[in-house]
Amino acid sequence: MSNATDLLRSVKDRTDETEFYTPLPDGYQLGKVKYVVIMGTVMSGLGKGIFSSSLAKLLKDKGLRVSPIKLEGYLNIDSGTLNPFRHGEVFVLDDGMETDMDLGTYERMLDQDLSRANFSTSGQILTSVLSKERAGSYLGRDVQMIPHVTGEVKLRLRELAVKTSADVVFVEVGGTVGDFENAYFIEALRELAYEEGEGSVVYVALTYILSPSALGEQKSKAAQLGMKRIMEYGIMPHVVACRAKEEVTEKVRQKLSVYTNVPVRRVFSMHDLSSIYLLPELMREAGLDSEVVQLLNLGGRVNSAMDSRAAIQWSRFTSRLGACDKKVTIGVTGKYTAVRDSYASIIKALEHAGVAAGAKVDVAWIDTSNIKSAQQAGEAMAGVDGIIVPGGFGVRGTAGKIACIEYARTHKVPYLGICLGFQMAVIEYARNVLGLADADSTEIKPDCKDPV
Repeated sequence: MSNATDLLRSVKDRTDETEFYTPLPDGYQLGKVKYVVIMGTVMSGLGKGIFSSSLAKLLKDKGLRVSPIKLEGYLNIDSGTLNPFRHGEVFVLDDGMETDMDLGTYERMLDQDLSRANFSTSGQILTSVLSKERAGSYLGRDVQMIPHVTGEVKLRLRELAVKTSADVVFVEVGGTVGDFENAYFIEALRELAYEEGEGSVVYVALTYILSPSALGEQKSKAAQLGMKRIMEYGIMPHVVACRAKEEVTEKVRQKLSVYTNVPVRRVFSMHDLSSIYLLPELMREAGLDSEVVQLLNLGGRVNSAMDSRAAIQWSRFTSRLGACDKKVTIGVTGKYTAVRDSYASIIKALEHAGVAAGAKVDVAWIDTSNIKSAQQAGEAMAGVDGIIVPGGFGVRGTAGKIACIEYARTHKVPYLGICLGFQMAVIEYARNVLGLADADSTEIKPDCKDPV
């Protein structure tokens, strides 16, 4: 056991003043739970959630209990009021928590339901700290970013571990290393490794490998600078994951190995694939899951037979991804179609349905903002085999959705209305079939004569 762990135990229940703030949940044992921390460099949108969920799936396949958490730097309490143009879709958990779209990726990849404990924002954390300060929980101390705010971050990770009885907690840090708003998360995660002891935390650094078309080769300088930024925070990565269009060359992997002190076998090429569901197999082939198990000293907890069965089952699933003997085109209408992440769950649901039905599903994106009539809707929907009108918010685009619904009804195009899409179907039917000319939702038109 590390000296840090012994020190924390000695001060945990002291009432005299100390520079440490390390509240531990009941039942928590330092050093027993392992953590995998995923951070991104160079730019956002690299696929930290996809990497994290894929690696977590492989560890779960080995019989380990895994639990993910997303740390977001924004001051919102949740993601419910965020514009999808800025942040992608809002994913709602079973307990009603409105979260980042990455939580949907975790639920789909891990096949497990998550809760509000799996999602934290700066708004949540700072609100909790200020509430504790008002209640006198800090014993008269001047409340500071270190150790109190960083201590709150660590407390949430440990509470999640206890609540879910996790062997491994996967921590995804939103944004990019170097962002002002996530700096205290990274500091908290540096402290976490010190407190939990050696072999308890694995740091994964995602980076991006540029491939300028004019040069015709991969360049690693931006990635090197990103690694330098991480190390300036006191974080020494154990794994480097390289996002790229094409498979990362051995030369580039060697360069990053030299620059980060990470063995080449743990510099992983996370290049573009036809489906994200192929990534776990790519990781397994590279031995990345075994490397992480070894780094965390989890070999004794692994169920090899379970792992083999899971690998075979997943291979059967992925083999069906490209083995489709028919093709369908589904129109998806909305006002956020310029940003595909706004409808991530729908895209994945269509992909899953296509695999189950043996069909390749093409999505036709239909922006309803400028559609005013059923004729315009018909032109936009030409060639679709079915239509989905998903959830939405606000008045803009609703007239176009109703026009698309009218066209689908009158031309017998299979239709699925979700949330607002179902509301719009009721309104369209009331207006055009029942003759209620002013039928509407009071959410959209509070003074309508025929509320439905």
